[in-house]
Amino acid sequence: MAHGEGDPGVFTATALPGDPRLLPTVTNAFLGTRVFRDILHAAGVYSGAAGDTHRADVPSPLGLRMAAPGAHCPAQSFTLDTWTGTFSHTIQCPGYTATHQLYAHHSLVHLMAFSITVRRLDSSTHPVTVQLQSLFVPQSQDLDLTPGPGFQGAHYIYGQTLVPEVEGGPRPTVHMLWTPIPQSLTLGGEERERCWEFLAAVAGSEEEAKRSYSAGLALVAAGSLHRSHIRAWAALRRGCSVELDGPPALRQALHGCLYYLLSAVPPQDSPGVPFHGISPGGLSNGTRGEDYWGHVFWDQDTWVFPNILLLYPAAARAVLQYRLRTLEGARRNAQEQGYEGAKFPWESAATGREVCPEEIYGAQEIHVSGDVLMAFEQYYCTTQDQQLFREDGGWELVEAVAQYWCSRMEWSEEEQLYHIRGVMPPDEYHSQVDNSAFTNAVARTARLPDRARKIKVPFDEERKYHPEYDGYSPGEPVKQADVVLLGFPLMHPMSAEVRRNDLEMYEPVTDPAGPAMTWSMFAVGWLELKELQRARSQLQKCFSNITEPFKVWVENSDGSGAVNFLTGMGGFLQVILFGFTGFRITRSGLLFDPAFPDDITKLNISGVSYLGNKLGVTITREETRMEVTETCWDPPASALEAVLESGQRFPLREGQSISFPTAPGWIQRSPERSPRQSPPLPSTHLLLGTGEETQPENDHFRRVF
Repeated sequence: MAHGEGDPGVFTATALPGDPRLLPTVTNAFLGTRVFRDILHAAGVYSGAAGDTHRADVPSPLGLRMAAPGAHCPAQSFTLDTWTGTFSHTIQCPGYTATHQLYAHHSLVHLMAFSITVRRLDSSTHPVTVQLQSLFVPQSQDLDLTPGPGFQGAHYIYGQTLVPEVEGGPRPTVHMLWTPIPQSLTLGGEERERCWEFLAAVAGSEEEAKRSYSAGLALVAAGSLHRSHIRAWAALRRGCSVELDGPPALRQALHGCLYYLLSAVPPQDSPGVPFHGISPGGLSNGTRGEDYWGHVFWDQDTWVFPNILLLYPAAARAVLQYRLRTLEGARRNAQEQGYEGAKFPWESAATGREVCPEEIYGAQEIHVSGDVLMAFEQYYCTTQDQQLFREDGGWELVEAVAQYWCSRMEWSEEEQLYHIRGVMPPDEYHSQVDNSAFTNAVARTARLPDRARKIKVPFDEERKYHPEYDGYSPGEPVKQADVVLLGFPLMHPMSAEVRRNDLEMYEPVTDPAGPAMTWSMFAVGWLELKELQRARSQLQKCFSNITEPFKVWVENSDGSGAVNFLTGMGGFLQVILFGFTGFRITRSGLLFDPAFPDDITKLNISGVSYLGNKLGVTITREETRMEVTETCWDPPASALEAVLESGQRFPLREGQSISFPTAPGWIQRSPERSPRQSPPLPSTHLLLGTGEETQPENDHFRRVF
């Protein structure tokens, strides 16, 4: 696809940001680095015990700079192209240009590569030399590395991490092969143009590292290494394209978010590579003392996951499998705290054991177990994937989390309700509180027979709002989105009046310096209530967390906290995918109720996944168009229909576009013709409760159910 001047998906600058943390990242599901950095990270490779465990620094041969010899300063530019998943640095000198391109290969996930291309612009025959300045030393503070015999022209080192996460636990091994890097490259007098390509293969086994390096060499020989990466990346972008007609800054932010978030998900054609979760700073960051050390939080399940699920359910499944693989660690966490079932850690690395360096969070911020379960619920409602639950351990996880909540709550004779005491809510300015509204509401979704409705969710009858916890006083400062999450994503039952009061109560007292994802949830709330300008002003607040020129997000608007903050990007993307569309995932249908601010005229999403179908959806203020663009055959997709609140029904058939005036409604399985279905799951295992229990009580949602 051709992309021209002013393209919202191409970020170009003539100088780099002063803070190296704000340099763009190149990652795939297994490898990641920040451009020009001398270390990279491999997924799942941590070193250090318990609270000290962090992403192991792997020395990176990719972290070099290209320079033109001589004292004159050439014109240069730096470009991140989100359409090709490639970063490039170009220097323009009298008579020639030199371009350095860097990327993490998107189908060969154990391979990163860079190339240097020198091209003559005149008819001279002088040799042209560019210098390569490398900081690479094949050593690491986290790995015990040994040189091995060379392979197909590559250098080779391998070694284990120094300290296991848990005593006696595994120490991952890293094998790395890389093309030797000279100090300079010269274009001969007779040559017009030449491209030099360099590979770095990193894997957990010698066999995989060699296989990936050989595959890379074969593509180099065929002249198609970069092209094969571009093709794989373009297929991913094409499969879930999100475009809007609106302000350039918003469009650029959207493309930046899609680039960084999709860089973090597993590719479709690498099903055998286990996925190791998504941390707030992605794979490029997370060394000791940086960006939460590469740990996985609720950020993955609550903030990033819904976007992946809607666009790319196979990747969403891999995220859930990370939680399934760490279930035993979660059981141990519960046991150590004196409870039953499974308690997912506040900070998770390789084993699922608690690795948070500060005990208070691991002990009190227990809503993470409910957040994990919510992701499983959303996945089941969107895919009806029986296999994950019946064969791959999904039901065991659901039951283990339900057991945990049962053992964690206490019956109050006085209130005739269950209480959950001594917790830290998402608002981390408060700890050791009783009955956190968010924690208890998310515990309610755990499908606890006879108990769910009896878990207390604090409510002030007089002011008609949800206090954040027992004893919360209106006006008390709040760190981040907390109670506002009851409306979305929890869809806790409440009237439009209560939803508005919650937003009004917490918006002015939420710390303006709090983490980036907060304002997106206020924006979603105002969109629900059709307060479009209020939604716009909340969404606008996100832009103080987006840095120039490469649209890297910082966690806090003052630049502190995690960098390349995927959590903030996940919240921002949810405004577009769930806020502007009104999409809500429920047991009986995918609801929609579009609304967007005045400066946006059109939203086009290709690749919305629902019950084995891919849908293209285009929304303007006047009209909504939908089309099934693809159906899955194994297992067979469900036939779908769109139903408007007015009662009109529109069959959704592959290749046939339907349109109707923009209005609320839902997409559901068509009663006319559905393929063979697996037998229904036992009722005790239905993840979401009744419609009334999980949907806001306004007219639109009531009629749906």
